[in-house]
Amino acid sequence: MPSPGKGDEMIVSMWMTRDLVTVEPHTSISEAAALMALRRIRRLPVVEHRDGLRLAGIISAKDILHAFPSNVNPFAVVGPDARLAPLTAADIMTRRLQTAAPEMPIEEAARLMAELKIGSLPVVREGRLVGLITESDIFRAFVSFFSSAGHGARITFDLSSGEDVFRFISDAATPRKLHVSSVISSVQDEAPVCVVRITGDAIEEFLADLWDSGHRVLNVVRFPPGTPKG
Repeated sequence: MPSPGKGDEMIVSMWMTRDLVTVEPHTSISEAAALMALRRIRRLPVVEHRDGLRLAGIISAKDILHAFPSNVNPFAVVGPDARLAPLTAADIMTRRLQTAAPEMPIEEAARLMAELKIGSLPVVREGRLVGLITESDIFRAFVSFFSSAGHGARITFDLSSGEDVFRFISDAATPRKLHVSSVISSVQDEAPVCVVRITGDAIEEFLADLWDSGHRVLNVVRFPPGTPKG
């Protein structure tokens, strides 16, 4: 549950790859392999050009590897002879695809990828392919979400059931002139917890306020690493 300041950044459209490398259904897999090697990518959306890019399927590096004889490296500097595997993208592409919408929360995209054991999701708006969100994109998003300039701390503490965590943190941080970078509520060992990242000069006072309010502080990570206590 991100704080309002980060919420708009945690949707797929903010992190997806927009400059897509694509192929068409009739593209030979030798051409697709050469394109993957040249662009250093592991997957290619297969599209039809009809009023924009219409997603037909997707091919992965594994699909191409399986299409060639085991003794052939289709991604070698010298491309493979097309006669070794006279197939097209349409022959090997995955057609039934899970897609994402641009406004999908980034954590929902991550959950889908983990559940389906896939490395990417095509992003579709009104039937048109507009992007691709990958594991690397999601990793960048979460690194950004947890990062913050300046000195501060990431504090994990327990919550009461049904507690309004935003109001509590606002009431605790505002008088101390602390900046709240992110807030996440989660469950640890079946108990509700909150992870808050804050910056400012009154970290110790904030921690004391937490204890005084009856919350149990479970973990404190200071940043940059090695930052001494105030």
